[in-house]
Amino acid sequence: MKTLSIPKSEVTRARILEAALRVFRERGFDQATMREIAASANVAIGAAYYYFASKDALVMAFYEQAQQEMALDDARILDSSHTLEERLRGLITHKLTHFAPNRVLMSALSAHIDPRHPLSPFSRETAHIRDRDVAYFTRAVNDSKIKIATSVAPFLPRLLWLYQMGIMLYWVYDDSPGQKRTQLLFEKTLQMLMLSLKIAGVPFLRPLYQPAGELLRMVYAEERN
Repeated sequence: MKTLSIPKSEVTRARILEAALRVFRERGFDQATMREIAASANVAIGAAYYYFASKDALVMAFYEQAQQEMALDDARILDSSHTLEERLRGLITHKLTHFAPNRVLMSALSAHIDPRHPLSPFSRETAHIRDRDVAYFTRAVNDSKIKIATSVAPFLPRLLWLYQMGIMLYWVYDDSPGQKRTQLLFEKTLQMLMLSLKIAGVPFLRPLYQPAGELLRMVYAEERN
């Protein structure tokens, strides 16, 4: 049987990305240079720019690679869980575990949270990554068959994604041993979230969520424009 060989270009690209992450961790994102990354990858500076036009492009590749690496396990988590709480706990815990080796880098990148910055998780440039991530929360909600006010239901997956981002932002700055405070925050807020969703499913309370639905519709309409 003939073994499939990985094209040399893909090997070189992967080596440059791996070197970039190493340099970012050691020097910090802002201080690192493409010349240092090229030297660490043992390629010419021109080759580094051939595969990645900038440090921003390297970080975008890091985001996309991480999402691809997590895809199978995320699908398995959704398949093997029975409730929304289990699915949310599984997805977010998996995200924290996957990014743990690069927590320092994630902390540095969190400075670029302004939606106008191309590396922001809220930017137009990262929309394709964000949309794929939101899709996991959409499936988590749909598979769990929870009942919620129709005015809010279309926005729930995006709100759950925002909840995840809040947990991750706290996590990158959490200096407690093993990020224990993040674990506690996650468990307590997840309990509160599930209680809120149960209340939102009570039929006679659903009209109270109409203003929330109108607000969310306005916010996301402005975001699309």
